[in-house]
Amino acid sequence: MTIDVRRATLDDLDILAPLFNEYRMFYAQVSDVDAARVFLEQRLRADESVILLATSDSRAVGFTQLYPMFSSVRLSRVWILNDLFVAADTRRLGAASVLLEAAQAFGHDAGALRLELETTHDNHSAQTLYREAGWESHDETLRFRIELPKG
Repeated sequence: MTIDVRRATLDDLDILAPLFNEYRMFYAQVSDVDAARVFLEQRLRADESVILLATSDSRAVGFTQLYPMFSSVRLSRVWILNDLFVAADTRRLGAASVLLEAAQAFGHDAGALRLELETTHDNHSAQTLYREAGWESHDETLRFRIELPKG
């Protein structure tokens, strides 16, 4: 299978939204393709994220979404690889590795200091993929969060 990766645009929303919806469902969210499409459209229109779309024979097979962040201490841009997903019927054919390589190339070309990502402790297949691609776990900081009330 030949996999091509390109930066997604608003013209890709029709093929990207169903894939993004599958990604959300993978994380136990309720299926809502329309909401997924709106979310992606808002990110792209506002230039708030970069989405790299993997295709094979003109079919969308995966994507990764990166969000910008900055390191104040290092005075540099950092990109958060927030989402990585490959359609179930095309997994283990190399799309995830190609997407990771494309994300690294994008970050490098954009002059970023680094890419960062996180995954759950029990997602061993993702952890293996990241390690095999050269990503390293770092324990220099503790991550904290607080949920904010809606409204």
